[in-house]
Amino acid sequence: MIQKLFSYIIPIKIFKKKSARSKVIEVTWANGELVLDSENTNYSYGSLQRILRYGLRNIGYNTILEMDHILLLGVAGGSVVKTLVDEIGYKEKITGVEIDPDMIKIANEYFNLNKIKQLEIIIDDAFEFVLKTKDKYNLIIIDIFEDINMPNFLFERFFSDRVCSLLKNHGFVLFNTMILDEAHNVRNRKYIAEINPKLFTSKMLPRIEVHNELIIIEKVA
Repeated sequence: MIQKLFSYIIPIKIFKKKSARSKVIEVTWANGELVLDSENTNYSYGSLQRILRYGLRNIGYNTILEMDHILLLGVAGGSVVKTLVDEIGYKEKITGVEIDPDMIKIANEYFNLNKIKQLEIIIDDAFEFVLKTKDKYNLIIIDIFEDINMPNFLFERFFSDRVCSLLKNHGFVLFNTMILDEAHNVRNRKYIAEINPKLFTSKMLPRIEVHNELIIIEKVA
């Protein structure tokens, strides 16, 4: 495909849409791969896929293969789903919660997300879903952005306690956060400090991208 070849020289935008939730969504050929971007940041594939792959590798691919249910809060184009299924070989259930139906339409059309049989997509607000769900999960991936902004509720004690309560024993939370200033650094340190050390271990991984910091929580009791 000529667009794919030329994308090694210059990014080639093939789709752009205004979305009520995400303002602008773009699909672009970049360095030989399709990526999904918002106006100011990468949403799926590209750098975001590298970041979440790094987090999953830290948890351990063999550990992930033994899991039976993974929850993804924030689906976008589904790059982390592709990492789980295509790269790691995960075969059990994945539940993806995405607030923006336009995002899922694009993910289905350009990234074939609807062909992944073990994936169930639920169009819902992540906060509402976390309050309602009766399931328990081995891994909860939080990857929620509105362009370069992260909703405040993600860092509130009530929400983090509720998310952690949904983990099975020795389950994990993988939380992708964006750091743009010192206030965000303070926010992340406060988030970690509020995790109950008697029930969970928590750590921040060294950054592999300048503005993204991964937090990993493991339920130990």
